[in-house]
Amino acid sequence: MNNTQQFIQDNKQRFLDELIELLKIPSVSADPAYTQDVNDAAELIAKYLNEAGADNVEICETEGFPIVYGEKIVDPTKPTVLVYGHYDVQPADPLELWESGPYEPVIKKTEIHPDGAIFARGAADDKGQMFMHVKAFEALNKSNELPCNVKFMIEGEEEVGSPSLVNFVKNNKEKLKNDVILISDTSMVSNEQPSISVGLRGLSYVEVEVKGANRDMHSGVYGGAVPNPINVLATMIGKLIDEKGHITIPGFYEPILELTSDEREDLAKIPFSLEDYKKSIGIADVQGEENYSTIERASIRPTLDVNGIWGGYLGEGAKTVIPSHAYAKISMRLVPGQDPDVVTKQFTEYFPTLAPASVEVKVKPHHGGKPYILPTNHKGFLAAKKALAETFEKEALAERGGGSIPIVALFEEELGTKSVLMGFGLNSDVIHSPNEHYGLFNFYKGIETIPYFFKYFNEE
Repeated sequence: MNNTQQFIQDNKQRFLDELIELLKIPSVSADPAYTQDVNDAAELIAKYLNEAGADNVEICETEGFPIVYGEKIVDPTKPTVLVYGHYDVQPADPLELWESGPYEPVIKKTEIHPDGAIFARGAADDKGQMFMHVKAFEALNKSNELPCNVKFMIEGEEEVGSPSLVNFVKNNKEKLKNDVILISDTSMVSNEQPSISVGLRGLSYVEVEVKGANRDMHSGVYGGAVPNPINVLATMIGKLIDEKGHITIPGFYEPILELTSDEREDLAKIPFSLEDYKKSIGIADVQGEENYSTIERASIRPTLDVNGIWGGYLGEGAKTVIPSHAYAKISMRLVPGQDPDVVTKQFTEYFPTLAPASVEVKVKPHHGGKPYILPTNHKGFLAAKKALAETFEKEALAERGGGSIPIVALFEEELGTKSVLMGFGLNSDVIHSPNEHYGLFNFYKGIETIPYFFKYFNEE
């Protein structure tokens, strides 16, 4: 690996410059206004893969945005690693909270990143982390030290639930055949303590509507006599979680696979300061499900959160109106044992029962995904652990991720292989929020570590 590591050191500035070029593209998959930008990002990824030395690079059209594929088969008898990532990003709103333009990447030093961090939408989720793999592959390939076969599958719809990837995977099983899937779209404990995510929460996402009268009404003429959908919706949402932080949907917890006491003890070994945690996000205290720690609440327990709520007059000044409609978007993070389709059905049946007879309620399901677990005796986990020890000179911890990558469970179902979640981001990278950033230390450390994963996986 000496030549590979030297190649990385010699090309660090170019790698960063190329990432900046990619981050300038507003590839927002959720907004049709950015359709051309998403396609431009796919074109640029294909260009970089070609330049890195990948073979059979193609932009695979789908019903939605394209999937970029490339491969390098050095020896059919050797293991094959499939690298998955995504080039689409979350919307940048609210724009006024960004300290610099979301698509005008800048590098600034921070307390956590004294060497600098790159601030831009997609810096950590997932362009910066996905791009590490392209550059690590380039370094291995150009140095003639690639120890196994590599395939790339980079999509453009992860932030909207990967709707087109499902059919692509089902229809291209031979093309995507692999021995393990490697993903960097998660975080680690800290820059001093590497970790590997061995679990992800699943997801059920719904949108609800509460309808009152057939028009907006004067709050003085009708107030107190007719239902206010916003008031009703707020009351209904309040009934979804009880005073113990317990979700009240009937049957919600029944199928959950509870952790053993040993597994909970392992989670407790993860370095964590509650005071630092509260300070970092500017809150006076934490809250959540009774009898669970903050780490457990954010990783191994299911959740229910309102992601957006609206209705009535939202303009400047005052307008005394009782709105005819109110809306909310609600997400539920799920844990092993729970099925997103079942949970969505449970919510759809339960939520309307919380409403008075004076309103109508509709529930519109959006996307979802199943939870995921990687055994710590899997050869992919062991290879990742050795790789991280090589570059961090410290043993990596196994942790559970609180987020969701819905496609991971599908990979296992359709391709029959496990995914290794070797992320280099930090929880402080504020992904999905204004001022998202990614440390230069993390970017380069990822590029340096990934080649060792290939080496050790080939040896396992």
